Amino acid sequence: MLYLLDANVLIDANRDYYPIERVPEFWDWLLHVCRRQQAKVPQEIYEEVAKGNDGLTEWSKANKDTLVLDESVQAELVRRVVNKGYAPDLDDAEIMKLGSDPFLIAYALADTKRRCIVTTEVSKPSMQRANRHIPDVCGNLNVHCCDTFTFTRQLNFTTGWRG
Repeated sequence: MLYLLDANVLIDANRDYYPIERVPEFWDWLLHVCRRQQAKVPQEIYEEVAKGNDGLTEWSKANKDTLVLDESVQAELVRRVVNKGYAPDLDDAEIMKLGSDPFLIAYALADTKRRCIVTTEVSKPSMQRANRHIPDVCGNLNVHCCDTFTFTRQLNFTTGWRG
């Protein structure tokens, strides 16, 4: 399985759970699984992380070649994600609100048996159109989706500390 990471996975991990300066094991492990082609960050998602101004931005820029998925998104799949996952008649403001989410989902849609999106967004089925959350759009399109903790369990992240 190739896990495709949403920007919020990296941002929230650094801010809330595994700060780069306090839990470097997580970030080393993440690079390890990226090198093994078990996880990647699509280019469009990487750009969200790289535009910041913090330690995560520096780390992501220093490790871009390891992190970024080496393929281009298929435009037809992005259109399918927008039309079937959100709504076929979104206006320009709604399209802008989607950001890079349709791209992330389109990369996973390219191989639904072997790709899974990792996001910190939670399902909110009552949300409609451009307000839909990634897990709900993935559910409509039969795309695997999980949270950060499922991802780290699946790929067996551990720290070396044995107190």
